[in-house]
Amino acid sequence: MPDSARRTRIVVFGDVIDDIVVVPREAIRPDTDTPSSITRRAGGSAANTAVWLGSLGASVDFVGIVGRDDLGRHGALFRQAGVTPHLTGHPSLATGTIVILVSGEVRSMLTERGANAVNDPASVTDDVLANAAVLLITGHSIYGAADIAPFVRLIARARAAGVAVAVSPGSAGFLLDFGVEAFLSAVSGTTILFPSLDEGRLLTGLHDADSIAAKLAESFDLVVMTLGAYGAVVAGSASGRVPAIAAHVVDPTGAGDAFSAGFLASWVTDRDALRAAEDGVRVAARAIAIIGGRPA
Repeated sequence: MPDSARRTRIVVFGDVIDDIVVVPREAIRPDTDTPSSITRRAGGSAANTAVWLGSLGASVDFVGIVGRDDLGRHGALFRQAGVTPHLTGHPSLATGTIVILVSGEVRSMLTERGANAVNDPASVTDDVLANAAVLLITGHSIYGAADIAPFVRLIARARAAGVAVAVSPGSAGFLLDFGVEAFLSAVSGTTILFPSLDEGRLLTGLHDADSIAAKLAESFDLVVMTLGAYGAVVAGSASGRVPAIAAHVVDPTGAGDAFSAGFLASWVTDRDALRAAEDGVRVAARAIAIIGGRPA
């Protein structure tokens, strides 16, 4: 067995966000008050995934950036979750913030990227990558980049170090704005792609889930596409369908992040993609039953 197959540590690079989750108790009434539940939670697609990984007992390092005044708070939250943080505190930009409006299984997100806009792939040092099994990059960091070259270099450095690279596009809207060709160029060399069905449709121009996964598997070693209430489809070095687990939806925020965490925490132990997808579905079912994108 090659040395890289024995590794289990996961490095996550990407966004840290302060979420404000709003669940109106009735239809929103313009120009007046609407009774609502408002919850403040730490979030961010990459940060959420790292914390879910920590909750699953995985060995995980997180690399990201926050406003300087929030450095201690977010660092403590990561450590409490079992995550080793490598955070930069920006002297003038604030931590990113998202207002999330939740209506049943539908959510709308109003996003201010804040310090995440200058998150530098070079901050994932060779020392952090050394002896890691996987580097996970979330699309939110890529979409704000004026130059994709730093991401191309990071992926190349990781692969040269024997580290598999996983990418979660994370936002169909931002993917559309950024451009499919630019995104695919930025993530060239990626081992595992975690698209949603909507992201897969944008990336391929196809509609059917199995056809999308098969098409993407021509460019990536392993494609693991989430299908919401219909589970997930796996294509590439392994293939198959995994059904969803029924769960009461309280807040769908972070379900995809939880799925990625469940998948990777399992996959690094035995490289069994279908079993890992089953574990991902189980963790996602836990995520949608709570407010916010991280474990309670």
